[in-house]
Amino acid sequence: MKRMDRMMAILMALQQRSETAQSLADKFEVSKRTVLRDMQALSEMGVPLYALAGPGGGYRLMEGFHLPPLHLDRDEVLTVLVALDGMAKYSDGPFHSARWTVIDKIRAVLPEQTLQLVSPLLQTVEMEVPKRHFKTPHLNALMTYTANSQWLKVMYRSQNYHRSLDILPRRVYAAHGFWYCEAYSQLHGEVRSLRIDRMETVEEFDYPIHELEKKILQDNSVQSHSDKEGSIYIFAKLTYRGALLAEQDTHMGHMVSQVGDEEWEVAFQCPMEEWSWAITFFFNMGLDAQIIEPPQLIEEIRERARCLMDRYSHVQM
Repeated sequence: MKRMDRMMAILMALQQRSETAQSLADKFEVSKRTVLRDMQALSEMGVPLYALAGPGGGYRLMEGFHLPPLHLDRDEVLTVLVALDGMAKYSDGPFHSARWTVIDKIRAVLPEQTLQLVSPLLQTVEMEVPKRHFKTPHLNALMTYTANSQWLKVMYRSQNYHRSLDILPRRVYAAHGFWYCEAYSQLHGEVRSLRIDRMETVEEFDYPIHELEKKILQDNSVQSHSDKEGSIYIFAKLTYRGALLAEQDTHMGHMVSQVGDEEWEVAFQCPMEEWSWAITFFFNMGLDAQIIEPPQLIEEIRERARCLMDRYSHVQM
């Protein structure tokens, strides 16, 4: 980031909240000394900055100081428009109409020269989102409930069950073309990610918070201990297609690495409670994955392959 761009970004950050030199250095990936020099330069330019010491202190702008209307460079415009396009691709999302109005507003305030620079890039850069055909009528309400930490009674339809769940939502997120709600489930005694399109009804209700908060803390403590103590090392070689499949996984996708022109690897510690998932995942990858470790996983996949062969061995062609 160029110095003038960074100084403008510092001003925009300070207009929203107070910041320490270290927090600004972390955001812009520069040294604390560089930020202090930028602050000095802003002061010399007449920007009314002041600093407060102690906890909760930091740099602030004098009350009443405001930046001029929004100015975005080419990369910032591209970032915003690509992100908006990707979000709008999610089925039945809450931002479809807002997407068009905000794009029009951005285009209206941008210099013509910037638009000319960005237009060719928008034709070749995009966020790929799988097309889904599911409705999420409770998405907007869930976003509000999650922000308010509201307990909910949800009628949930999964592949194997159709039942009522008492949940405390923690966050709403989008992934792989679906909307999810990460929530603590009283029935399961742990945090789970639930597909929002599978929620048939959502009702708020009051729960004895003091008892549940204690239970959640206990469950989280057990889960954390299990993650550290009960895990097994998995190492596998992958084809190009296998690497693409593994990269789509939320938990291990970032651990895939390319080690040759046509060779990829993945290595990670798998919690024992996810052992069944690991067996299914790598078995379904077929010839696109070769397990190197552990021997237990190799044997589990062999057993599933034998069962599959037995199922079709009597079929006459």
